[in-house]
Amino acid sequence: MTSNPSINIIVAVASDLAIGRAGDLLFHISADLRRFKELTMGHPIIMGRKTFESLPKGALPGRRNIVVSRNPGFRAPGAEVFTTLDNAIAACRNAEKAFIIGGAQIYSQAVATADRLLLTRFDRTAAGADCFFPAISPDSWLTVDRSDWMTDEKSGVRYRFETLERTK
Repeated sequence: MTSNPSINIIVAVASDLAIGRAGDLLFHISADLRRFKELTMGHPIIMGRKTFESLPKGALPGRRNIVVSRNPGFRAPGAEVFTTLDNAIAACRNAEKAFIIGGAQIYSQAVATADRLLLTRFDRTAAGADCFFPAISPDSWLTVDRSDWMTDEKSGVRYRFETLERTK
């Protein structure tokens, strides 16, 4: 018997919903990167081509890497490639959960049907940001967990972790 996985979007967002700048993360916060690894380890991760190409060492170990690219000839070493997000999600049908890890175009497609948002919220904007997370309707999401604000010792950036679940 097959079942659909819960779809979890995991993203780090600035206060203006910025998520990236020039193909890179806005802020490199060790606690955020550790949380990402802990949550996604052992689960399929779905990403767009640009996100895959931005990974410094290629496919992330310990996870099934799935790339969505409109180019059917695109090759991603260590990853499976699908031409649509729906097909990528369908390929995860026997997994308990799958994680959408970016980028902006994939998030825009996935937010309408995701079950959970796992956010790292930064308490600031980022100059030069060129990728943004879509606005979400507060009526559709319930915050089920929220950490206190923390400050990264290296960068001085304030951040917190939040988990939102779809209400309707």
